[in-house]
Amino acid sequence: MTVSPFDHPLLSGLLGDEEAARHFSVEADVDSMLSFERALTEAQAECGVIPREAGTAIVKSLAAFRPDTAKLRACVAEDGVVVPELVRQIRAAVDEPNGEFVHFGATSQDVIDTSLVLRLRQAIDHISLLLSENIVRLANLEQEFGGTTLVAMTRMQPAIPIKVSDRIASWRAPLERHQQRLKDQSGRLLVVQFGGAAGTLDKLGNKGAAVRAALATRLGLGDAPQWHSQRDALAEFAGWLSLVTGSLGKFGQDVALMAQAGTDIKLSGGGGSSAMPHKQNPVKAEALVALARFNAIQISGMHQALVHEQDRSGAAWTLEWLILPQMAVATAAALRLAAELAGQIESLGH
Repeated sequence: MTVSPFDHPLLSGLLGDEEAARHFSVEADVDSMLSFERALTEAQAECGVIPREAGTAIVKSLAAFRPDTAKLRACVAEDGVVVPELVRQIRAAVDEPNGEFVHFGATSQDVIDTSLVLRLRQAIDHISLLLSENIVRLANLEQEFGGTTLVAMTRMQPAIPIKVSDRIASWRAPLERHQQRLKDQSGRLLVVQFGGAAGTLDKLGNKGAAVRAALATRLGLGDAPQWHSQRDALAEFAGWLSLVTGSLGKFGQDVALMAQAGTDIKLSGGGGSSAMPHKQNPVKAEALVALARFNAIQISGMHQALVHEQDRSGAAWTLEWLILPQMAVATAAALRLAAELAGQIESLGH
């Protein structure tokens, strides 16, 4: 049973992307949270915040630790977040008196946000590969068909003759710009979250910055001041996801319109109709338009989630959880479909 088309047992065949979705699974989330706790322990032991023997004991216990997910689920229903119960279970697995040093000086949001960033980094690697594949496929189409002729359509009316290369450039160039945009954003997005109870790392005294830097290094993330209530980097990334799907939606819309005329493009492998066997519906092109519109709608929600009251918000934070994973999977799915659609183009132009 599912309420999302992205992991629906049937609809996900069109709208899903298993690799992207994997990074938002409970297994990936728990693994990343445990990576945070392990790296935090090592960083604090290195900086002299906790005893080295305690650090060794905690890291050893984490290597064999597997949480009770049923208890984690019950904790979320009561506490709103999974971390209090997760920390209780880790502490119970660590020999006394070392358990008291688990999660020292951290707060639930540090664990959850850093877990998100770690998983976004992996999802971005996957999305980036798909983006590059689309650029290559469009370049190949331009090389094969770029010199042939099309009639330009302005405001849905025939205009003047153009080359196929002109139309393909309008599909490819935005994707190349999105590659550069992602590089520009990554330094702001892929950073550690570590601020403690209210963002001040009060329990660490004058060693807070050193621990945070060591934690970031161990996780392979950038070091940055806490951003508990500053969500602009996530909103910016959501905007990037929508830009990508919007550009792919333009590609899909163009292909669907060209296929409607039946003379400008020839596609292989169109979708069938239960009532009209002669039809080959441009299913992938249509899905690209739908995914573009879906992500465009979600941007409003991510901008709503920028409004964190004071030093931490439960409501705005939860809204992010509802929206961002679906946007990432929608983008990966759109990139997959666009690459497949480009591969189905047998001819372009006249």
